[in-house]
Amino acid sequence: MSGSAAIAHDPATRTWLLTTRATCYALRVAEHGVPLHVHWGGPLSLAQAVELPPSGVGPRSSFEGFGIGEELTVDGGNRYGPPALRVRFADGTRALTWQAAGHEQPDPATLLLHFTDSHYPLRTTLGYRVHAGTDVIERWTALTHTGTADEIVLVRADSATLSLPPRDDYRLSHAVGLWAAETQLKRDPLPFGETVLTSRTGTTSHQAQPWVILDAGDADGGWADETHGQVWSAALAWSGSWQLTLHHTPDNRLSLNAGAGHDAVTVALRPGETHTTPSLLTLHTPDGGFGGLSRAWHAHLRTAVLPHPEETRPVLYNSWEATGFSVTLENQSRLAAHAAALGVELFVMDDGWFGGRRDDHAGLGDWTPHPGAFPDGLRPLADEVHRLGMAFGLWVEPEMVNPDSELYRARPDWVLHFPHRDRTELRHQLVLNFARPDVAEWAHGWLTRLVAENDVDYLKWDMNRPFSEAGWPDEPSGRSDRLWFDHVRSYHSVLDRLRADHPRLRIEACSGGGGRVDPAVLARTDQVWISDNTDAADRLVIQHGYTQIYPARTMAAWVTDVPNQQTGRSIPLRFRFHSAMSGVLGLGGDLTRWQPAELKEAEQLIAEYKAVRHVIQHGELFRLRPPGDLQALSAVQYVTPDASESVVLAWLPQPRFGLPPAPLRLSGLPPESRYRDLRTGALHHARNLTERGLDLALPPTDWASTLVHLVRVQDPS
Repeated sequence: MSGSAAIAHDPATRTWLLTTRATCYALRVAEHGVPLHVHWGGPLSLAQAVELPPSGVGPRSSFEGFGIGEELTVDGGNRYGPPALRVRFADGTRALTWQAAGHEQPDPATLLLHFTDSHYPLRTTLGYRVHAGTDVIERWTALTHTGTADEIVLVRADSATLSLPPRDDYRLSHAVGLWAAETQLKRDPLPFGETVLTSRTGTTSHQAQPWVILDAGDADGGWADETHGQVWSAALAWSGSWQLTLHHTPDNRLSLNAGAGHDAVTVALRPGETHTTPSLLTLHTPDGGFGGLSRAWHAHLRTAVLPHPEETRPVLYNSWEATGFSVTLENQSRLAAHAAALGVELFVMDDGWFGGRRDDHAGLGDWTPHPGAFPDGLRPLADEVHRLGMAFGLWVEPEMVNPDSELYRARPDWVLHFPHRDRTELRHQLVLNFARPDVAEWAHGWLTRLVAENDVDYLKWDMNRPFSEAGWPDEPSGRSDRLWFDHVRSYHSVLDRLRADHPRLRIEACSGGGGRVDPAVLARTDQVWISDNTDAADRLVIQHGYTQIYPARTMAAWVTDVPNQQTGRSIPLRFRFHSAMSGVLGLGGDLTRWQPAELKEAEQLIAEYKAVRHVIQHGELFRLRPPGDLQALSAVQYVTPDASESVVLAWLPQPRFGLPPAPLRLSGLPPESRYRDLRTGALHHARNLTERGLDLALPPTDWASTLVHLVRVQDPS
C-alpha cells in the first residue's frame, strides 16, 4: 500500500474508496440516493471495497429502524436513532430525503458529494479530505438554501456521522475534568443506548474535550492497550460549544455524530445562504494501541495543523504568581533580570498592566497601560526585556469586559445579554459579543496596535469565563442564535488577522487553563496553557490526558513556587522541573525570593532541558507507565524521528520501602542499535533496553525523579 493519500471511484456501484498511509475508508451512494458507510479500517483495494456490503443492516422488525450505517444520519422515515441532520422547513415538515446530485473533486485529495431533497430547496454536500503522510480523514457538511423564499431551520447540523465495524463490545475513552483538573482520562465500557458528550459553555470547556477514542472487544479478545490493538478516534476542530453523540445498539452496532453547537441552538438559513460545519478529524490505527494512535495524532497535528511546526518553543517566564495584579515597571524589570540570568528566553507580563486594573473587579476592556505602573507606556519594559536577550510577551483577555470599565460604560450593548434579564457576572466580568463585526474590529484594532507600538513578540490570549445570557437583541437579521457560531468564527478570524499583520508574533491559547483546546485553536496558536494547576504531581495526570490527542510541542508547563497555590503541596524543585520538562518548559514563581541554591539548580535544569527539548518537542511520545498512584512509577519517553536520540522522564512520588521499581522497558528504539546514557556514560544495547529495561537508579526518597538522555553511537550493521 502506497504511503500517499488517494481517492478512487467505481461508477458502476457508486463506491468511493479513500486511501491513507495505512488505512482505508469506503462509502457507497445507494440507488435511492442515501450515502451509506462501507468500511473504515485496514487497507483495501477498490475491487475489495466494491465487494463489501454497506455496514448498516435493515430493521429486524417493525419496531426497529434504519439509521446506523449512513454517512450522515438524518431525521426522516423509519430512522429512530439520533440524527446528525435535523431540518425544519417553512411548512413544518421535518423529514429529509436524499437524492444524489453529483460529485466534485476540486483537488486529488478532496471529495465533495452533493445531494438534494426531493421537494424542498436544500442542497447537502458531504466533504471528505485525505492527507498525504497521515491516516487522518477530514469530514464536514455544507448545507445550502437553494430557494427564493422562507427560512430553513437547521435544528441540528453535525459535521459527520461515523460508523464502526460490528464487534461484540466497545469501550469509550474520553477526557473529563474541572477548572484546574482538566483532561482526566476516563476509559470505560460503552453502555447501550445513546451517550452524549457535550459543552454548552461557548468554549470546548474544562469539563469535557471534543474528542473520543474507541476500541472494540470480541470473542477473541481484541481490547486495545497502550501498545497493541485497533483504535478509532475523532476530534472536532471547533472552539465553541459542541456535541458528540454515540449510538450503541443492543446488536452491537455503533455510530458517532459530531458537530458544533449544543441542544436548542439552531441555524436559520435564508435563500442563497450556506452553513458549513467545522471539520471533524477522524483517525483509525490498525494496530499500535492507544500509544500508536496518539503518535499518529501528534504527527498529523505537527505536519498539517500547527502554524510553525519546525520551531522549537522557548523557555518562558510568566509573572502571574510572582506579582499578581500588582505589576509595575520596576518589579517586572527585576523579575526579567532574574529570568534572563537563569537562561529564560521569553518573558511574559501577565494580568494587571492595563487600565484601572489592580484586581479582578475592574479594568477589563480598557487596553491602555496603567498610568501609575507604566507612566511612559510599555515600551521601556519591552526594550529592557529585549536588552536582556529575551522576547517580550503580554497577557490579554480580548473577549471579556468588567462592568467597572470605561468600555462597558460606553458600550453596554456589546456584551452577551437578554432583555429583561440580569447579566450574570463570573469573575466580575461579562462576555463581549465577538459575533458583532464592530466588536471584532475594535478587538483587532487595539491588539494590532499594541503589538506594533510595543514590539510585542508574544501574546497569551485568555478567556476566564463561559457564556451566559447568550443573547443578541439587536442582531440585524433577527437570528441571535448565530452568535454561538459567529463568535467562534470571529475569534478565529482575529487570530488569523493578527498573525497576518505580525508574522513574527507567537500566541498562547488559554481559557482559565484548558477551557478551550481543539485542532482549530492549535491551527492558530503556538502553545496551550492546559491548566491553571501547576502542582507537579497533578500536572502529570493532566498532561497524560492532554497528550492522548495533542502533542507535547503544544503543552505549556510551569515550575512555580511551593506550597503550591492550588493544592498547598510542597514538592522539591527537581521534581517540579522534571514534570514541566515533559512539555514546553516555563517558570512562574517569584524568582526574587528564590534562594541562591535554588537559582543555581534552576539554571542547571534549564540548561538540561535546552539540551533535550528538540527531542521532547519534535520526537515521538511513548507513555511507558501512566501516572495515578503516587506510590507507583510513571514515565514517558521521546524518540527523534531518526531514532538517533531518546529522552526518558520518570517520576516516583512515594517509593515503597524495600520495593524499588523494576527496570523501565523502553520503546521505539531500533533493536540492533546501541545507545550511550549521557548521564552515566553507560553503553546499552537497544534490545536490552526494550526487553529487560533501563535501571533508573532513583533515590529511595519521596518525590524522586530523573531525566535520561540516550544518544545512538552505532547504527544497525
